[in-house]
Amino acid sequence: MTTTSTFRRTLRIAAAAGALSLTLAACGGGSDDASSTATDGASADSGHLSGKITVWAWEPTLKDVVTKFEAANPDVTVDLVNAGTGNDQYTALQNAIAAGSGVPDVAQIEYYALPQFAIAKSLTDLAPMGAKDLDGTFTPGPWASVKQGDGIYGLPMDSGPMALFYNKELFDKYKIEVPKTWDQYLEAARALHKADPKAYIANDTGDAGFTTSMIWQAGGKPYTVDGTNVGIDFTDPGSAKFATFWQKLIDEKLLAPTSSWSDEWYQGLGNGTIATLTIGAWMPANLESGVPDGSGKWAVAPMPQWTEGETASSENGGSSLAVPAASKNADLAYAFIKYANAGDGVQTRIDGGAFPATTADLNSDAFKNKEFPYFGGQKVNEVLAQSAADVVTGWQYLPFQVYSNSIFNDTVGKAYVSSTTLTDGLAAWQKASIDYGNQQGFTVK
Repeated sequence: MTTTSTFRRTLRIAAAAGALSLTLAACGGGSDDASSTATDGASADSGHLSGKITVWAWEPTLKDVVTKFEAANPDVTVDLVNAGTGNDQYTALQNAIAAGSGVPDVAQIEYYALPQFAIAKSLTDLAPMGAKDLDGTFTPGPWASVKQGDGIYGLPMDSGPMALFYNKELFDKYKIEVPKTWDQYLEAARALHKADPKAYIANDTGDAGFTTSMIWQAGGKPYTVDGTNVGIDFTDPGSAKFATFWQKLIDEKLLAPTSSWSDEWYQGLGNGTIATLTIGAWMPANLESGVPDGSGKWAVAPMPQWTEGETASSENGGSSLAVPAASKNADLAYAFIKYANAGDGVQTRIDGGAFPATTADLNSDAFKNKEFPYFGGQKVNEVLAQSAADVVTGWQYLPFQVYSNSIFNDTVGKAYVSSTTLTDGLAAWQKASIDYGNQQGFTVK
């Protein structure tokens, strides 16, 4: 099984430096002749595939997918290239698009970044190529994330429905109930820190992906996007609900001042000083590989609810595979991403430790009944699959979310290191994002 740290998603890369800028003035970045049909490959539906494509992706299980795809299609060559993770790849991709050369045929693009490329007309609309027939194949969150208007600009590769990963040994030791609501979560945080001043319910130093996922679960819809008309409003009820609640954890110093993915973070997860993670379904592989001392101690529960008895969830991370508009072999590229994300390649990726976005796999007995030794034999996928089905619908990302996330620490992040409140930080984030969007040619209010 391939279990590497590259399964990390938005939590690590959302605040990466070097934010991508896609201005509306540069919407025609792709070459005009590269948008539709293969020049040396057969149609995806013709029964025989031939030609060569280049795939830019960092997701580790795709290596085995490529091997099996080439074995099933001997006249096809797939050049799999790691052009960087997250923002590093997005910058390289935009540079290639602007230069008009070196653009890959397939690119891994996270859901939060996809609109930024789609609205710039840098991606092929896959709906006329057959993607529209895949409606119902994927869970609602990822499927909605690859659509812009009537267009489909990628196929979901994986998903990140959220759940509560918790140190069961620690909760049992201090006789603390696993929280089913966020109010209970706050009480658990207080009880844990009182029992052991070195132990915290969670860590948080400010993260854009986590914040938007929490607002999403709370029913917030701070972003509205209709073409180039964009709305940003962090005073909506869901945003306010999250900000008011999380501020209590900050004010009472109940969060470990430890950055996710740091050495200290891994140590905290292993030694019991960080007791929970509210995070995406791709996390098990990271715990197994990065926190071996936690084996047998951790368990998974549904995400705490804002209202007792509800079952709302949200997504945290996840990626699509998209076909850049400049691809000269779009049909073969689409055939590959359909194989990888909705065909035989899905099982290959599941075997490698990925969490799929396909409804059939998530609902299969084999998937849900898998026992995880690391989690004490718990059938973790039962919890995660249910979370995928419970994702709140209607969420949208900005068409310049990559940039917006890059300035999170300069705005909302101040709430973690100063007297600035989360509410004030969200207001500053809103203003800075609106200003940027208007500068790029969007109409933002």
